[in-house]
Amino acid sequence: LPKEAHETGMLSLDKTKNKGELKQWLKEKDGVLSWKLDGLTIVLTYEKGRLIKAVTRGNGEVGEVVTNNAKVFSNIPLTITYKETLVLRGEAVITYSDFEKINKELEEEEKYKNPRNLCSGSVRQLNNEITAKRNVHFFAFALVRADHRDFENSREKQLIWLESLGFEIVPYKKVSGDNVEKTVENLERKIPEND
Repeated sequence: LPKEAHETGMLSLDKTKNKGELKQWLKEKDGVLSWKLDGLTIVLTYEKGRLIKAVTRGNGEVGEVVTNNAKVFSNIPLTITYKETLVLRGEAVITYSDFEKINKELEEEEKYKNPRNLCSGSVRQLNNEITAKRNVHFFAFALVRADHRDFENSREKQLIWLESLGFEIVPYKKVSGDNVEKTVENLERKIPEND
């Protein structure tokens, strides 16, 4: 696959498993708490309302161009109403139920270890007919660039706007220091049933 440098580098995020640290980090601010989906991060670029490019995260600075494969994801809009340059990030995933269905059809030595590996292999196929059969979903999680749009530094407003354009967005909850610990606990309880 051809390689291409990202316009804006994708850095790793800080991590914590301590809900108290998250509460401390928020302080008096509101935040957006969402699932961390385990798939393959993809950067989409639209020009004049058309999908023109899809690039994997790669090493955060350079990724692989997978535009033809992204065009056959089950839920990516190929055209949108916004006509200026739009760059967004999201996660390509294959659900656990689709993973199990696909793995059953493969020979033992071809089976994938987990949905993330299956998704990565599916998105990086040279033949997008294979990708199309794998039912890859895309969940937008970050807006990188939207010319002449002001979201008042609000991640929630960005996500709502992306959803209005036809993108499926990563499910999220609005949180504050007062409720973030309880909200994390509620999400933790839903992990086993999250396909």
